[in-house]
Amino acid sequence: MIEFRHVTKIYKTVRALDDVSFTVEPGCVTGFLGPNGAGKSTAMRILVGLSHPTTGSATVLGRPYTELDNPGSQVGALLDATAQHPGRTGREILTLGALTLGLPTARVGEVLDLVGLTRREAGRTVSGYSLGMRQRLGIGHALLGHPKALVLDEPANGLDPQGTHWMRGLLRDLADSGCSVLLSSHQLHEVEQVADHIVLIGRGRVLTQGGIDELSQGRSLEQTYLELTADTARSAA
Repeated sequence: MIEFRHVTKIYKTVRALDDVSFTVEPGCVTGFLGPNGAGKSTAMRILVGLSHPTTGSATVLGRPYTELDNPGSQVGALLDATAQHPGRTGREILTLGALTLGLPTARVGEVLDLVGLTRREAGRTVSGYSLGMRQRLGIGHALLGHPKALVLDEPANGLDPQGTHWMRGLLRDLADSGCSVLLSSHQLHEVEQVADHIVLIGRGRVLTQGGIDELSQGRSLEQTYLELTADTARSAA
């Protein structure tokens, strides 16, 4: 389970998150939806211990990420697919990850097959990878330890339609196996295709949340999101 409890994050005079609370249950894909700058990445960084909340708490598997035993083996995270050493090959990056987590290096081959990177592609340096290949590699790194919770920030960026279809199937399979999946995106259509539950955030606040069927009743989620993105664009202009 992933849980945010009244999380507020203030940078000097900027309130990046404002009393954010929601839960990602095991077996559920939760879409964390909002325009760029809404606070999604800040929340995810807090969840995996890269930033600290001003108030409130974020826990995964019942504890703060930094208090988990070997957290990388229990929680998979992809926050920035471009943050990979350009001079190392894909296989080297996964092998180092496996060794760091105390996993057998045989897991690397399993993960390469899982994310659809060929042996030839895995032998190339990351500097020659497309963004889509980097996304696949990053997702593979997140899956090395058979995680019980998965945190992905905009994982569909750079994926072609076939890759996006593959990712949806992968996330669905992981959730069906009992994994808690938190998926951020600024694209409503992408979230609707895979999520069981949606949390809509704007200007650091949770505006609405609920199951897909629940949110489709009454006022259109699409209309709400269009108004939010339009308001965000006007504020940035």
